[in-house]
Amino acid sequence: MATIGSIELIITAIVCFLFLLGFSRRKGLPIDWPIIGMLPICFPIFGHIFDKMSDVLELTKGTFIFKGPWFIIDRNTLITTDPTNLYHIMSTNFSNYPKGHDAKLHFEAYGEFLFTKDDDEWRNHRKVAHKFFSDKQIQSLSPKVNLEIIEKGLIPILDNASQKGIILDFQDLFKRFMIDSTCIIATGYNHGSLGTGYSPILKAMHDINEGILVRHILPQTFWKLQNWLHVGKERKLLEGWKTLDSFARKYVEKIKKDQFHAINFFPHDIMKDVIKILFLGGTDTLSSSLTYFFWHVFENPTVETIIREEIEANLSKKTENYIFVQPEELNKLVYLHAALLESMRLYPPAPFQARKSIKPDILPSGHSVSSNMKVVVCSYAMGRMKFIWGEDCLEFKPDRWISEKGRILPVPSHKFATFSSGPRICPGKDMALNRLKAVAATIIHNYDIKIIKNHPVVPTAAIILEMKYGLNVRISKRSI
Repeated sequence: MATIGSIELIITAIVCFLFLLGFSRRKGLPIDWPIIGMLPICFPIFGHIFDKMSDVLELTKGTFIFKGPWFIIDRNTLITTDPTNLYHIMSTNFSNYPKGHDAKLHFEAYGEFLFTKDDDEWRNHRKVAHKFFSDKQIQSLSPKVNLEIIEKGLIPILDNASQKGIILDFQDLFKRFMIDSTCIIATGYNHGSLGTGYSPILKAMHDINEGILVRHILPQTFWKLQNWLHVGKERKLLEGWKTLDSFARKYVEKIKKDQFHAINFFPHDIMKDVIKILFLGGTDTLSSSLTYFFWHVFENPTVETIIREEIEANLSKKTENYIFVQPEELNKLVYLHAALLESMRLYPPAPFQARKSIKPDILPSGHSVSSNMKVVVCSYAMGRMKFIWGEDCLEFKPDRWISEKGRILPVPSHKFATFSSGPRICPGKDMALNRLKAVAATIIHNYDIKIIKNHPVVPTAAIILEMKYGLNVRISKRSI
């Protein structure tokens, strides 16, 4: 074992040396080494890969070709933040850039519904998904669920923490809130993680999401070997997959007894996968958005003050623990909406999207795309591009989203791709934003929050941009 450890240290040292040498030679750009290509840079930067990707894309005016090992078929990956390229890929030439077979392999733990589908299968699933989210039963259920989980699940925890001086991890709290809310919408049943303080589903999804990012980065041969040996991130992914499947099957059996639940729109043979995708879209992505939002707001006291003033101006009545849940009420909170969008611009819950070209193509930026080439749109880096958002792109400024008339500016989705873009834009976008605003408005109005000093805020390396160490806060009740 000692010998194996020594070999690993030597290999790591060599890789780091090559990485540093490569970057120093090309003024911040990775070098294309013989045989191994640019692969060595992935190991030392993995923990902060999206920031390094942003640096490279800024240097290359928004588009960069990552060159993999020579022995890998289709070794090159085009990475872009250029809005004109995004519009071309996601809209005007949409049919040439499907998810492809790689997506099915990468996301196989989440099953065979919509997210990894292409062509006619995707269109059929898309129609059913739109029917689900536009269903009157689901639309009327959503505010009721938000009210129930906030009033009976979230507020008791916040009040208890306030009274006893307990430090809360907001990220963990929001994940448990979102899994309970999503579970009711998706299955009709409350998962109850706010009451128990823990959910195996959340741990399973975290391990799956880390493993999926590794699958995107490492050559397929490498991660499949890990899968076969049941080691590394693949071991955790497989164990998480088993746990998630077990819970999804349990809920399918319950749903089959309730023929009137809206999820019965979906064929029963894919219902397990539908539940898993709804869990992914309604839990980790929303909890990530809320966590970064609160960090931004409490780091910017002026923003917090403006949001509170807006809330006070739109209160229909002043009561203790006032909860905003009705869409018509939430729509009046323009500045709060803008602050959420601004936070998601800088820290999008899904930091990248991948496609695979069918035929050769020329992007608007002038870059050539070969057939079967992987194309990655880096949403995280898009929010950090000066040529898109200006010299102040790294600043948190909700006002950039508000027009002179006091309304939300209609920024095109190929510039702000947090909810994707084109035909694949998120069908649950409005429901998601209302849930975010309901939680944010309720907490900011009813509580004072202080982030624990010197708490490190570091994004995780995964397909969902969580905080590696959570967000620890102290909370106290406000006098209304």
